[in-house]
Order: sequence, then C-alpha cells, then structure tokens
Amino acid sequence: MTDRILVTAGLPYANGSIHLGHFVEYCQADIYVRALKHLGLNALYICADDTHGTPIELNALKLKISPEELVARYHTEHQRDFAKFDVAFDHFGLTNNAANREVVEDAYARLKKAGQIAEREIDGNWCDEDQRFLPDRFIRGTCPRCGAKEQYGDVCEVCGATYTTTELKEPHCSLCGAAPVIKKSRHVFFCLSRPEHVEFLRKWIDQGALQPDVANYVRTWVEGGLKDWDISRDGPYFGFAIPDMPNKFFYVWLDAPFGYVASSAEWAQEHGAAIDELWRSPNTRIEHFIGKDIVYFHTLFWPAVLNVTGYCLPQKVNVHGMLTINGEKMSKSRGTFINAAVFAEHVDPQALRYFYACKYGSSTDDLDLSLDDFISRVNSELVNKHANLFSRACQFLESRLDNRLGDLPFAAKETRSASTGDGTPLDLARKVIAGCLRIEEAYRAREFSRVIRELSGIADLGNEHMQNQKPWDQLKNDPEAARLTCTLAINVCHALAMYLWPIVPRFAEAGARILNAKIDKMDVGELFALRNRPMGKFERLFDRIEKNAIDAIVESSKQGGPATPKRASAEAGANVVTIDQFGKIEIKVGTVRVAEAVKKSAKLLRLEVDIGEAAPRQVVAGIALSYKPEALVGTQVVVVTNLPPAKLMGLESQAMILAGHDETGLALIRPERPLPIGARIK
Repeated sequence: MTDRILVTAGLPYANGSIHLGHFVEYCQADIYVRALKHLGLNALYICADDTHGTPIELNALKLKISPEELVARYHTEHQRDFAKFDVAFDHFGLTNNAANREVVEDAYARLKKAGQIAEREIDGNWCDEDQRFLPDRFIRGTCPRCGAKEQYGDVCEVCGATYTTTELKEPHCSLCGAAPVIKKSRHVFFCLSRPEHVEFLRKWIDQGALQPDVANYVRTWVEGGLKDWDISRDGPYFGFAIPDMPNKFFYVWLDAPFGYVASSAEWAQEHGAAIDELWRSPNTRIEHFIGKDIVYFHTLFWPAVLNVTGYCLPQKVNVHGMLTINGEKMSKSRGTFINAAVFAEHVDPQALRYFYACKYGSSTDDLDLSLDDFISRVNSELVNKHANLFSRACQFLESRLDNRLGDLPFAAKETRSASTGDGTPLDLARKVIAGCLRIEEAYRAREFSRVIRELSGIADLGNEHMQNQKPWDQLKNDPEAARLTCTLAINVCHALAMYLWPIVPRFAEAGARILNAKIDKMDVGELFALRNRPMGKFERLFDRIEKNAIDAIVESSKQGGPATPKRASAEAGANVVTIDQFGKIEIKVGTVRVAEAVKKSAKLLRLEVDIGEAAPRQVVAGIALSYKPEALVGTQVVVVTNLPPAKLMGLESQAMILAGHDETGLALIRPERPLPIGARIK
C-alpha cells in the first residue's frame, strides 16, 4: 500500500534562465501533484537547481565571478519565475550544499562496499599552460567524424557524433588556446557492465516503469552491451571532491540525480520526518518527470545505482517530448526562444498552463506551441466558455437577484445515478458528475488533454442551460425561476472551479471567492450543494489574449544580429578560404527516401538520400534527438557529397547532412522552396 507519492522534475541547470521549453515539464508535474493532493493522496513535489559541472565554471570565469555566486543568482531567479507560473514545489533545493554532499558521499561509500567501483588509468588532455586536465567543455577541436572545426571535446554540434576528448583532432585549450598533451590520469568507474546490472535492468524495464516506446528504446541499449561509467573528473572542477582520491571530483551526472534525495531529506528535516521514510520505504512511490534528452541517465545509470545503494527505485519515469513553437525549434533570431520572465510580462502565465494542459498526454510526442492556436484556444475555451459561464450566471444573480442562491429541485445525493437524457436539471447535474469522475481518472493517468476536453463539455452544459432557460426573460414573470436557472449554472461553475484548480489555480481560487465556496479538494460529493445562501462579490476572472501581446513577446525575445565583422586578414592567421577553395565543395539538394534509427545509438539515424544518382546515398547523421525518422521521409535536405566516407557505429556514411545548432538542438538546413533532386548549392 503506497502511503506517499514523491514526484520529481528534472533539475534545471543553474547556468541560465528558465524558458518556455522548461515549463513543459515543470507545469506537467505541478498539475499532476496538485491533482493528487486534491484527490486526497499524500504527494510531494521535489526539485532542486543542478549546480555543478564545467559549463557553470566556464560561465563564471567569463563573468569574473565565482561559480557559487553564479549559482546563487540563478537559484533566486529560477524560484521567482516558478512562482510566476504557479509551479509550487514542496521543496526546491540546490545540489551544491551539505545535504547533497552527505548523500553523495554515503552513496559512493555504499557502492565501494558492494564492490561496484573500479579504478583505472585513462588518457586525458593535459594543458601545460594552465596546469590542468581539460574536461569536455574546456577543449575544442575538429570533429573526428565529420571534420567540423571548433567542436567540444565530447560531442559534435554539426553531425551529432559523440566521442572521447582524446579522439578530437587538432585539440586546443578553450582557456589559453594551447595544444594539450596526452597524459595518464586515474579515474573511478561504476561497474555498470556487470551481468547483475544487465539482469536487473531487464527486469526493471519489464515492470512498467517506462512508456512502451521508451522501454523499447532502453532495451536496445541494455541488449547492445553496457559500459562502465566514469563517475570522476580531474580537478580543478566545480563539484564535490571524492573523499579518498586527491584532486578528483564526482562527475555532475552522479551528484545531480542525488539532488532528488538530498532535497527530499531537507523537506523531511523541516517536517520532522526521516529520509528513509521517503527513499527507503516500500510505502513510497517515486515518479520522475523528465525530457527525452536525458532518458539515458535516468533509465540506466540511475536505477542501477539506486538498486545497489538501497534506495527506492522509480516506479514511473514519465518522459515527455520537446517544445516546438510554430512547428519549429525555438529560435532566438525568430523571437521564439522565449524566457519565462519575458512571457509573464505580457501574458498571464495561467494561459500557458492551460494551453500546455490541452496538449499533455502520456506519450513522448513533442508539444507544439502554435502562437495563433494558443491565442485561439485560450480565448475560445478559458475565456469564452469557463470565464463566460461565471460572468453570465454570477453577474446576473448579483445585479438582478440580490446575489443570493435559491434551492435546487433535487437532493445532492440524487446526482450519483446515471443520466436519463430527459433534459431536466437533475439530468444535467448527473452529466456533470459523470464528467467529473472521468476527470479524476484522467488526472491519475496524467492525461490532462482529456481533462480539458471533459471540462469543456461541462462548461458547455452550463452555458447551454443558461441560453435555453433565458433567465433574463424568466425574470419578467417568475424571478424565482430565473434564480433557479442561475443557481444550477453556478453549481456547474463550482464543478469547473474544483476541477480546473490543478491547471489554473488562481483562476479557480478567484472563482471560489465569487461562489463563496472552498475548493480544497476534488470531491463530487460536494457538488450541487450550493443552495440558499449568499454569493461572494463578482470579479473578473481572465482577460482575452490579444495578438499584440504575443507580438511583443516575440519582439522582446529577438536577439539582434551580430555587428558586421571587420575583414579578417590571412596574415593574422584567420580561418579563411578562397572562392576557388569553396567551389571544390559539392553541396547538393537531396530527398530522404528511407529513415530509421541506428541500433544501440541514441543520437544516430540511418538515411538513404536520393541526390539524382543511380542509387541513394547512405547517410548516418546524429539527428535522432531532434527528428523522428518517419518525419524525414520525403523531405528535402542539403548534403555535402564529396567528403571521404566515414564509419559510424559500423555503418558507412557516404555524405554529410548540413544542420544548424543552438541551445535547443539541431535544425536541418533546407531549401526555401522545393528544388530538383541533385540541384547544386552555390
């Protein structure tokens, strides 16, 4: 029997502002926990800022402040933005604190005691100038797969290939520019490849913790062979020092997920509970909400480590897709890379919560925020249906009938029977009750788009009742009939406020004030009991969203283009090419005929691209995190066709697809209009 449901969301990185893509996850988990609590379940929503790692260290160096100061700035900003969007964590901590250090060191000691830690010497890039090993983001060079220059030490942002820092060609230090030398360094590994972990993960995957498509995806990694996991980094490194290894630090992806446990421990301490009641008890149900970009860490390393260290395993890992805006990835140049604070300046954040709920299901599909659809959906439903019913019934009662509810021609308990379809007030009430019971099921299943559809249907019942009965006409001859009409509609409003609360809490709370009612739980037993009593004062619930507000958000989110650079001189060593050199590169338009996932790879797709030759070319591209195979078939792409073939995961890639990259991921380069297959790009 589960006594408590502990829900976490992926930790935001304390190296930048929260944007609308982040809120896909945080609003989804928030709605779920709010619903569970109002359904009478003991639920907690735990999160923290992820505060360690090289990117934070680099950004702090750039700003000439300490990493701790940078983290503190974003920790404050993140909490402010979460509050604006009504994301209410039970505890929001950070990973760079004593509580997390204690949890991580204890877990490491348990792993060692269980014989699951191995030490090995590996090659590392050493910078003599800075006297340090260079972690992934402190080193740049040429991609060993596609030849793209100025790529990070762990991943190519052009072709998506992953590799070790020692595979990078022509490497140089990001700090001083010097070429590093290869030097041996001793590191600590979690022995993930051992048979007991493989067997454990197989069983855990089969127990229903993952959505079916995610489970199939993770199985390919498990069956393809797991590798031991390097959980250490050479110092200097912004993170926790490994107790028994001088100048070695825990890798951020070890201490970050333990932030879930540490933040839970802080909550427990504040509430007189013990951490073992939360993370070592069979009476706790752990649920994670994460994006599909971090599935690898949460479904392989994390459960295996938890299993060894004696913590509860997640019973659900709810994976969601990424956010697109107007069908495309977020873009700073188009003004669709929108920070939360900018959005909240122009539009009530409840509108975003409502729209996201319209799109939420239990699948891993991407969520598209079409700005025109956003305006239309919020205005036509939240304003014209829900707010309008409150306005029509409550304002009429306040202005024409002394703001006092009348009685209803049935007892509340009679509403629990099935609808008869006879159109009576009792039949309407029974339809509302049936809809609310379906909503409760949908909340538990995290099918929030179904919740929205049911709520829309309930609002329609109330609005149709007002329109059919016409209390403004009834008032002329039978004021009490008009009062009855409004009383029934207002009880429908009570159902809306009660079941909208997890999605738009401030809207619902304002509705409850108008109704002079409490909505501290979801309980159909309390519906249709508002009778023979005064109402609260009417207040406006929600304003329509105007197009100019969205335009202002987009304009505020645009980044000005870079200033025109001075012409670089060859004498200065600039990386320039002549027009003749550029002319040697064959860039052609092709059409994707076949697209499929590459087994054992999370990032690669195998494509067959028709460029007008006798047979399509096989292209292996690192775009799987940004594009689904089925969405590419029949589309045009731009490829470089005269590069030497390269082998990735045992497959020969006979060309290279061109793509751009920003903070949100990859975007394929495509012709502005359809071009003939094989057309040359000049």
